[in-house]
Amino acid sequence: VAMAAARRVMRAVRVFEFGGPEVLKLQSDVLVPVPKENQVLIKVHACGVNPVETYIRSGTYARKPALPYSPGSDVSGVIEAVGEQVTAFKKGDRVFTLETVSGGYAEYAVAAANRVFPLPEKLDFRQGAALGVPYFTAYRALFQRGCAKAGDSVLVHGASGGVGLATCQIARACGLKVLGTAGTEEGMNLILRNGAHQAFNHKDPNYIERIKECTGPGGVDLIIEMLSNVNLDADLKLLGRAGRVMIVGCRGGIEINPRDTMSKESSIIGVSLFLATEEERQECATAILDGIEAGWLQPVVGLEYPLEKAAKAHEDIICSSGARGKMVLLL
Repeated sequence: VAMAAARRVMRAVRVFEFGGPEVLKLQSDVLVPVPKENQVLIKVHACGVNPVETYIRSGTYARKPALPYSPGSDVSGVIEAVGEQVTAFKKGDRVFTLETVSGGYAEYAVAAANRVFPLPEKLDFRQGAALGVPYFTAYRALFQRGCAKAGDSVLVHGASGGVGLATCQIARACGLKVLGTAGTEEGMNLILRNGAHQAFNHKDPNYIERIKECTGPGGVDLIIEMLSNVNLDADLKLLGRAGRVMIVGCRGGIEINPRDTMSKESSIIGVSLFLATEEERQECATAILDGIEAGWLQPVVGLEYPLEKAAKAHEDIICSSGARGKMVLLL
């Protein structure tokens, strides 16, 4: 039976060389992977698209996969088969993933069982594909690295994308005062509906002053920063005493004055989900599943694309003005 299964083919997006979005090639004769020990095979219904996947594809990212490869880590779908030693899942279970072994831009994906979590019936597969990277990253940035606590103020800089909205929802539910920025009226309304107490348009030339008026001389305790190569210098001036800027996203270099950190004893802290320990991942998963159960955690799905439009999705996630939720590929 295993041999027969290995002969099946599927559609998958493959990358044979690093470069622009055009290097994403849809192939229809890729062998369906077979789960090894402690792995599961998932029939993919939806897969999230993350900015980091465009950096990896371009070859400019610190981690380079061996070529050829399929991108994609946040899939949602149904367990098709389980490898030896897997007891937590069975064929037919609805699941979402944090990572995949074989790549998520495909009809089937293999993932390590400890990176797979049950997808509650309350959420559809599109929402399931918006859970992994955004919500785990948001939780890690706020609590595991940012040490946020109820009553703190947080500025989510670039709050209308997948990670930003996840941060707003989690921070609001955990008792923080939430300020968010977006680049469009629609984006500002979206973040207000998803937990932000106040929204600012980061295209308004005076928006930094407006945030200062709102926070007063105390500044903010925490900034979750999606575009640090643009905003870090301004962020340091918005922090209060012992405030922290959490670097979640960056697309290049920036000049800052380190004295801005001395005057407030503030910190610049990097966030990488890749470096989370097994215990930290489980803590994130528990918080997220509890949030779904409680009803406050509602993933917002933005633009949707079929698998054959993966290159367009990669173009749009970097070039479109104003994110609105999590971008997903639908299968």
